[in-house]
Amino acid sequence: MRWLAVIPVIFTLCGLAYYAIGLWSTRRFFEQRAAPAGKPFSPPVSILKPVRGTHAGSYEAFASHCAQYYPEYEIIFGVQSAGDPAAALVERLQREFPAQAIRLQVCPEALGASPKVSALLQMLRVAQYPHVLINDDDIKVPPEYLRKIMSNFIYSRVGMVTTLYRGTGASTLGGRLEELGIATDFAAGVLTARHLEGGLNFALGATLAMGPKALEIVEGLELVADYLADDYELGRRVARKGLDVVLSDMVVETLIPAYSVIAYLKHQLRWGRTMRDSRKAGYAGMGVTYAIPWGIITVLAAHGALWSWLWLAVVVAARLYHAWIMGTEVVEDKNTLKNLWLIPLRDCLALLVWMTSLAGNTVHWRDQIFKLRGGKLFRVD
Repeated sequence: MRWLAVIPVIFTLCGLAYYAIGLWSTRRFFEQRAAPAGKPFSPPVSILKPVRGTHAGSYEAFASHCAQYYPEYEIIFGVQSAGDPAAALVERLQREFPAQAIRLQVCPEALGASPKVSALLQMLRVAQYPHVLINDDDIKVPPEYLRKIMSNFIYSRVGMVTTLYRGTGASTLGGRLEELGIATDFAAGVLTARHLEGGLNFALGATLAMGPKALEIVEGLELVADYLADDYELGRRVARKGLDVVLSDMVVETLIPAYSVIAYLKHQLRWGRTMRDSRKAGYAGMGVTYAIPWGIITVLAAHGALWSWLWLAVVVAARLYHAWIMGTEVVEDKNTLKNLWLIPLRDCLALLVWMTSLAGNTVHWRDQIFKLRGGKLFRVD
């Protein structure tokens, strides 16, 4: 073995260990999940959905929240101005679901650097119920969603409930890479962190369900008004106060935009810099989790020696198995097998994005440019 190949071999071994831990963490998650015992718990809940504009799947995503098997809940859609195209969809929902409490709330105030949290703060003022559920505007949910999420609050120690998600509707190469990453890498990272840290210490924007205790802890969301990763910050603050952040076995769907490869890389870079600021130690270690690119580097460093090619074959097989389990069994993404051949490309790009994200603090979000410092957003004029 050429000595230059030693380092990438070590990094590749780290990647293989990460895959093994991810599979073990997945097994533990499936073993531990269980429905709350005793009488069903269905507290009244306010769903807060900050929206901006529309996309091809907006109506279906919105309507899925209006057809829940749940006794009492309201939905508040928040828009920055009454002229937002989403307002017309909300009015359509009000006509088509007359029995459901659906409100449109105009949120013109700028209460922080994050437009999303600013809207949430204004929506929270008019929410009727002490339990609140927040999710992104592109999230589509099944009819039993509220019942399964809210039943966890039967336990007094539960402060927040969150969910994994899978992508859907990817029609471009960039979109398929995004969908594949969500299914095979993001979910694995969440389950691994949950296992290694003895529980979930953050939350995901696909679902942020909170009880009165959690809302009190985060002081009505004001404390996260300047953070880009508001979901992460909310979960972190709740966990630090000793309440449980529960990862439900419910998996929701998010619509994948028609990303070009460049748009996909920009989106990944924004996410990478956000995670770098939010989870410094965990993000620093992500570089060694990409076993395939390190396996390729091993082949190059070994000048194509036979053993290096055999090593790469083992690495690729391990990663494909890991991706298959995560995509098909954890988030039940029906496109995982079809997209599996893109894993080497996706992982190589992910390593490049990780390297790039370690430097710089500029992010592009919602057609605006921000500087990111300590996880907080600062507008660039």
